[in-house]
Amino acid sequence: MRAIKNLSRSLALFKPLGYFTVIALVLLSVSRLILASLYVNRVENAVSWSEFFLLGLRADIIQVGYFTLIPLLVLLPFITILHKPAAQRWWRRLLTLWVLFDTLILWFMEVSTPAFLAQYDTRPNRLFFEYLAYPKEVFSTLIHGFAGWLAAGIVSTLIFIVISYRCFRTTEYRFKPRAVSRRYVMLILPILVVSSVLGIRSTLAHRPANPAFFAVTSDAMVNSLILNSTYTVEYALYNLKHEAAANTVYGDLTPKQVVEEIRQTPHLKQLEFPFPDYPTVHYQQATRTRLRPLNIVIILQESLGATFVESLGGLPVTPNLERLKQQGWWFENLYATGIRSVRGIEAVISGFLPSRARSTVKLSASQRQFFTLADLLKRKGYQTEFIYGGQSHFDNMANFFVGNGFDSIIDQDDYPNPKFVGSWGVSDQDLLNKLHQRLSQTSADKPQFTLAFTSSNHEPFEFPDDQIVLAEQPRNTVNNAVKYADYALGEFINRAQQSDYWENTLFLVVADHDTRVYGDELVPVSKFHIPGLILGADIEPRKISAVSSQIDLAPTMLSLAGVSAYVPTVGQDLSAPTMQPANRAMMQFGDNYGWLERTKSGEQLTVLQVDRSIQQFEYSRSSHRLTPIKQRPDTTQIKKITAYAMLPSILYQQRAYFVPELAIASQ
Repeated sequence: MRAIKNLSRSLALFKPLGYFTVIALVLLSVSRLILASLYVNRVENAVSWSEFFLLGLRADIIQVGYFTLIPLLVLLPFITILHKPAAQRWWRRLLTLWVLFDTLILWFMEVSTPAFLAQYDTRPNRLFFEYLAYPKEVFSTLIHGFAGWLAAGIVSTLIFIVISYRCFRTTEYRFKPRAVSRRYVMLILPILVVSSVLGIRSTLAHRPANPAFFAVTSDAMVNSLILNSTYTVEYALYNLKHEAAANTVYGDLTPKQVVEEIRQTPHLKQLEFPFPDYPTVHYQQATRTRLRPLNIVIILQESLGATFVESLGGLPVTPNLERLKQQGWWFENLYATGIRSVRGIEAVISGFLPSRARSTVKLSASQRQFFTLADLLKRKGYQTEFIYGGQSHFDNMANFFVGNGFDSIIDQDDYPNPKFVGSWGVSDQDLLNKLHQRLSQTSADKPQFTLAFTSSNHEPFEFPDDQIVLAEQPRNTVNNAVKYADYALGEFINRAQQSDYWENTLFLVVADHDTRVYGDELVPVSKFHIPGLILGADIEPRKISAVSSQIDLAPTMLSLAGVSAYVPTVGQDLSAPTMQPANRAMMQFGDNYGWLERTKSGEQLTVLQVDRSIQQFEYSRSSHRLTPIKQRPDTTQIKKITAYAMLPSILYQQRAYFVPELAIASQ
């Protein structure tokens, strides 16, 4: 009886951990139930409810294990004094504060999840903390787009804090230090530590469970619902230190094997690669011969997916783009490499392949001596400029651009009397008016490269009054914002065509990505489909039906502009008359790497996953559906795809995606 009493007193020291475990598991399970009810059809189509909640419970135990293990490890050095009343009192206070803080974190993350899910079709991940660096833009988006969730989150969190404080006062008032046996404490503590460790591992297999362990469906969003948001954010933070080698998880090819495989691609196979330290650098001969290279202007359209282009299967809200496509090269099957603006920037102006890591626009080792069209063209005698309607420090754009070839940057502070200013900066009309003004001032002796990045089609979808006939009500919707952005584009092109610079300028109009990328597939292919248009100068009308990627645009633009140069890009120059189109596009969707390829039997999607599993599907462009392919993948094809998936990490790690001065001097 005495032994039981001593054991009970010893266990009382750890009672807050017991309360926390129960409360946390209930909280996370209820939150998962609520979230699942918002997406009930997708959950039911992907997994059984029993498996969904059992796996969810298992994932929650992992998170609870982390939160309980930390105080237990902190306590270990003091285990021999825990029998003393003063030590017991301080331990209980600190432990109670710790579990209340942990519960607050869990609560806050779950309350934040619905709005994040609605925007990004996944639980909070790296974007959740990346964009905390831009509170003005984020808060404005929340106020206008998710006001209800924001208010509910703030109020419920404040209520939770008040309740937690009262619980702390009550429990600490009631706690009385008791005489306990050191022997029992020294027995209980290791058992609790081992239990926490086992809960964290969640398996006795060689490797502990991780998010890939819970990816049991073909719907990435449902897989994220199985987890909890605290865990997904923690895992994203953990992955930051490994992101330089992020894509090595897709295969075990050596860097040499990767490079050799890439060089076997048909459009690269006959080329020479004379710089061993820069394994993809090769000489690209322009297909157009010009006395003076053309100006190059890239208009990067915010969130303009094929979903808003009627001829691409979308809504009829881009009439100007539909009109202009008759005047230039129109890409019918162009795909974005990712789902964020910086991923689009990386692909369009650098031709860099996508990866699981953050975009190179943000990574530290690519802030200098990283290939961009601006850097190459600056060394070719071009004047280079970036024009943006918002704050250029957003997403680290200014630092990346200044370090990699842009002579000047124009952002929100450089518009003296803007027509309209919204949460994300001046309107697209203001931006394109500025672009017209700058192009009109270009020197006849010095060609110009300009990247102009629009922002009106960004939540909360603000734009000037009385410019368009609204596509729908209410006013501030994505369809209306797209229609306004299209109007501003048409207005600019009409003016440009009447200007002196038109005949000497090559324009590329392309989206950075679609708006909300979501779907119940491992890679929602249709949401990566974007419009692209090259026009200006002497560009003749042409439809490009080949499956193409954003990484093909940089080499194509250089060639059409009459610029021959050494480049590190592995995309295809689509203006080459004798080369068959590669007919492929690569897409990074979270941890999943998608490779869309047109074969003799149709379009086929291959998905590489972080556990090195491979799935293949037939893709129907008309229905946007994926049909699983049952036969085993072709090993030669998989090796090629794996090489493309692994290459960006290798080039980044080796700082090899750059044209060395020796190459410039030899031209």
